[in-house]
Amino acid sequence: MNSAFQLPVWFDLGATFAFALTGALAAIKRGYDIVGLLSLAIVSGIGGGLIRDGIFLQQGVTPLLTNPQYLYAIGGAALVGVLLGERVHHFNRVIAMVDALGLGAYACFGVQKALSAGLGPTAAVFVGVVNAVGGGLLRDVLTREEPLVFRPGQFYVLVALAGAVTFVFLAAQLHIAATTAAFAAIGLTFVFRMLTIIFNWRTAAVTTVAR
Repeated sequence: MNSAFQLPVWFDLGATFAFALTGALAAIKRGYDIVGLLSLAIVSGIGGGLIRDGIFLQQGVTPLLTNPQYLYAIGGAALVGVLLGERVHHFNRVIAMVDALGLGAYACFGVQKALSAGLGPTAAVFVGVVNAVGGGLLRDVLTREEPLVFRPGQFYVLVALAGAVTFVFLAAQLHIAATTAAFAAIGLTFVFRMLTIIFNWRTAAVTTVAR
């Protein structure tokens, strides 16, 4: 890539807040105490980024922990979860929209960091997808639930994959400016995810072919 894109701070924190809120609500639903609630909010909010930086790239201390604004956003999400409880469903549409935007943005950002670290396009796409969905995966593992991303359901990982592949193709193959490529990939991901929700597009279980 001949350039790089940066997520606006307000957008990054907003997406972190939305992801963390899903973790906080999961903790409340399971009757966890404040430690459990904060733990699920943290892994849901920044878990994908922690996997990206701590396992795949290993380029030093992640800014997700050195910048206190991320933890403030997570703390705010935990507080909102406690205060609103079941009433949070009134904001489901807004949360879904922020989640869809964050899904594409984090997929692109993960791809960009992986490419900058010297990984090839295929590996970078993998890192981008994990960056986007890793928080939810960690949340389910910690609560001893079968990860939602593994079960038949609405397109989610496939949406992140589409965004990551689009960004790689535009930025690394066609050499389009990273910011332009990111906006295109995020836009595609957002539309894809919204259509998935509206029309309930779903994956199906894999079945073997009888011999």
